Amino acid sequence: MTDTQAMDPNNAFAELGSIKLADVDLDAVLAKIAELAKRTIPGASEVSVTLVRGDDAHTAAFTGELALALDEWQYERGHGPCLDASAATETLSVPDMSNESRWPDWAKRAREAGASSSLSIGLPVQDKVTGALNIYGTEPDAFDEEAMILAQTFAGYAAVALANVHLYDTQATLARHMQAAMANRAVIEQAKGIIMGERRCTPDEAFAILAKLSQDTNRKLRDVASALVANASGTSAP
Repeated sequence: MTDTQAMDPNNAFAELGSIKLADVDLDAVLAKIAELAKRTIPGASEVSVTLVRGDDAHTAAFTGELALALDEWQYERGHGPCLDASAATETLSVPDMSNESRWPDWAKRAREAGASSSLSIGLPVQDKVTGALNIYGTEPDAFDEEAMILAQTFAGYAAVALANVHLYDTQATLARHMQAAMANRAVIEQAKGIIMGERRCTPDEAFAILAKLSQDTNRKLRDVASALVANASGTSAP
C-alpha cells in the first residue's frame, strides 16, 4: 500500500459514522467499508466483504478483481478463511500462503494469483446473515499485530454501520408497507361506501360484494375497489 493511499484510522471511523442512511443503500455502505479498509489498514492490497445467508455466500463489495477471485474460489470449494470467519464470527489469519495447511489448495491458487497473506474478520450482520471483512496482502506477513488489531477495530465499526443500514432499511420498508396498506384500506372503504349508497346494504354486505367481485374477476380487492371508485367519480383507475 502506498503512502498516498494511507488514511488516518480516526478519519476512516468518522466517515463510517457519518454515513447518512437516508441517502445510501446497503451496496453503497459495503463499497465504502471496503474502500476505507484498503486505505486504512497497513499491508492491505485488496479488500472484499463477504455476506453469507444459509448456504449462499457472495462477495457484496470488493476493491479489485484479485479480492473477488480469491473469495469466489472459496465459495466454489465451500471452505476457506472468509467462509470460516463468517461462520464462527472470528478472526482468521493466513500469514504466509506458502505455509498454509488449513486450506492448502486455495492458498496455492491464491499465491499463484499474487496474494501472499490474508486476514478475514467475521461480521455479525443480522439474523440469519453473517459476513466477513477480507483483507489481502501481496507480501508474506503483511499484517503485523498492530494491523490485526486495527482491522478488528475497523470490522467492529463496519458491523455497526451494516446493522444500522439494515435496521433503517427494515424500518423504511415497514413504513412503505404501512402507507400502502393505509392507501388500500382507504380506497376499499370508499368503494364500500358507494355500494352501501347504491344497494342500501350494511358495511359487511358491501365488503362481501367487493370480495365476490374480486374472486369472480380474478383481480385484487384493491384493484376492484379502485376501479369502482374511479367509475363513480368519472376518472380513470390508476
